[in-house]
Amino acid sequence: MDGNFSPAAIFSVVLLTVALSSSSSSSSSSASSVLLEPYDLLYENAVRAFYNSDYTNVVRYMEGALGSYQEVRLTRVRCRVRCQDQHPFDGTFSDLRFADVVLQRAACMNSCIEEKIGIQSLHKVSEDVVQDFHRRIPYNYLQLAYQKLKQPDKAAAAAHTYFQANPEHVEMGQNLEQYKDLQGVEEEHFVDREARPHQRSFTAAVRLYDKGDHEGAIALFEEALVEYYKGDSECRALCQWPQRFEGHDYLRYRYSLHELISDHFTQVLHCEHECVRDLATRPGRLSPMENYLPLHYDYLQFAYFHVDRLEEALQCSLTYLLFHEGKESMTDNVEYYREMLEHDGKPREEAAWYLRRHKQELELLLIGSKTMGVEFTEGNYWSSTGGREDSNRIPSGTDGWMEYVPISEKKDITVAAPQQLKEGGPLVYENVQLVQNSAALNGTQRVLLDHVISEEECSELRRLAHTVTMAGDGYRGRMSPHTPNEKFEGATVLKTLQYGYEGRVPMRSARLFYDISERARQVIESYFLLNSTLHFSYTHLVCRTAITGQQDHRNDLSHPIHADNCLLDPEANECWKEPPAYTYRDYSALLYLNGDFEGGEFIFTEMDAKTVTASVKPLCGRMVGFSSGGENPHGVKAVTSGQRCAVAMWFTLDPLFRELERLQADEVIQALDTQSVLGPGLNINPKDEL
Repeated sequence: MDGNFSPAAIFSVVLLTVALSSSSSSSSSSASSVLLEPYDLLYENAVRAFYNSDYTNVVRYMEGALGSYQEVRLTRVRCRVRCQDQHPFDGTFSDLRFADVVLQRAACMNSCIEEKIGIQSLHKVSEDVVQDFHRRIPYNYLQLAYQKLKQPDKAAAAAHTYFQANPEHVEMGQNLEQYKDLQGVEEEHFVDREARPHQRSFTAAVRLYDKGDHEGAIALFEEALVEYYKGDSECRALCQWPQRFEGHDYLRYRYSLHELISDHFTQVLHCEHECVRDLATRPGRLSPMENYLPLHYDYLQFAYFHVDRLEEALQCSLTYLLFHEGKESMTDNVEYYREMLEHDGKPREEAAWYLRRHKQELELLLIGSKTMGVEFTEGNYWSSTGGREDSNRIPSGTDGWMEYVPISEKKDITVAAPQQLKEGGPLVYENVQLVQNSAALNGTQRVLLDHVISEEECSELRRLAHTVTMAGDGYRGRMSPHTPNEKFEGATVLKTLQYGYEGRVPMRSARLFYDISERARQVIESYFLLNSTLHFSYTHLVCRTAITGQQDHRNDLSHPIHADNCLLDPEANECWKEPPAYTYRDYSALLYLNGDFEGGEFIFTEMDAKTVTASVKPLCGRMVGFSSGGENPHGVKAVTSGQRCAVAMWFTLDPLFRELERLQADEVIQALDTQSVLGPGLNINPKDEL
């Protein structure tokens, strides 16, 4: 390490101290003058207003939340770029110089962000809220609020924006069709308020190309490229923040400073490398559009050819070959252009520079991943769809979107499915009746059973639910996790046993919840002829209640179509078994406690999330069981009146993923049973297990 401590280097340490201490206090007058409210608090106010039917404030707070969210994002991007430019790494590189630049940038970014957005720079937003904004949930609330306020044009825009990221939401699609027939709603009102500029320009360019407007297409393709590279810079800027890497707990780190720095920068590099995938992925989709960036140059070389601008056509062809070296059809085109022009050309510099950086990232990631002990496999982000051989060919696809193709980094991802597709085993209990098997339910590994529990047991469990369930329980505190038109309440087995021990509910009722879920587990394990033990991975007593006054013209689902152990990708007709899906779940079951409500039918669909293959009307004692993978997409239709209660159960064949609360509940039950057998003289306190 360089032993000469320059004043600049020493001052950088002071800057870092200031940057860290600024999180607790700041007297900057410019920062205090900024009054940008945290978007999660505005979002919370909007949701609260929605449930109070205060639709004017729903719009006020939700639009404010969306504006605040965008401003925070843009500020982070601008500050990172500005501070990077102000504090570059120069040619005289040393350990101390590296630390100096890093500390200078950190202090610069903290100061810049606090100056631009004030106190919100210190505010931490929960991951759940961030995901809601990524999924465009605020626009669902806005659509309903604008509808109530008789502003159909704005409702149409909100609905369209939401639907772009949630194409499996069939009812929202139906809403959009209804808006088209309303007076005062025009085609131009159906805009995607969150459209990404590079994708918007690309789509418009393809449409013009398909119509034969090559001049117009050229302008838009060129615009799309400018926006793509701008989007790439913004994406990379957003990677320059605290990173989380699965399997690493930095609070328990025992590594050296250099190892910590190496790990962090490897994470940043991985994040930046994923920008290629992010920019090629449409909102709400899982798979990127194949060959996305090279396709711009492919379209352009043909468009320039059609308007007799062969210099530009040659340049774009050579640029395409940077991504797909030796591509025969494009090589032929290059030779044709060279022959016509009687000279050679050069590929575009912006693409050449982009690919050089991409290659450097891959090399560094391979080094960093070995240092961290993390496997990293280089993927081909520019995989081609195959050549088109004649000069009149046009890029394939519809509406400018290439078909989804899993790239090589996803090669280990498969649709979840049980290894043994057997069924028809004994139902264990005498009263249980088989209603429909897989064939009758038009699928595989599905079963519908009646009389799993009695009317009396249903009534007792509903009384229990009214006491122990809490709004948002099981949904990370979100009272309406799937639709703003219903309230969700839930409770676990362990919580009900705790209530029983405290005397807040009869222990008999708490014990019944435990017992009937075990009964259901045994039935599912036996019917599907499983060779190994089926363990609980989660057990939930849940009720969903229609909110009065919010059911007019309602077309959404109570629970959107999904699969239980993989991420459903309807357009790709795939289900990706990867986090955040609960990949360890193998079977699922829903035991219904009542049928005295309107709507709420359980439905199975095809992988397209649209074609319904079977529908189940809930009744007391009725249970639907099925394997948890992509072979069984399912959802729940809207509950439009009353309350629908059920015991939801998810099971796993892997004992490593057994439900912790269930294991604790087992110990409580064992303690209670032991005490009842051996008498009160034995000093066993079930509360120790609670």
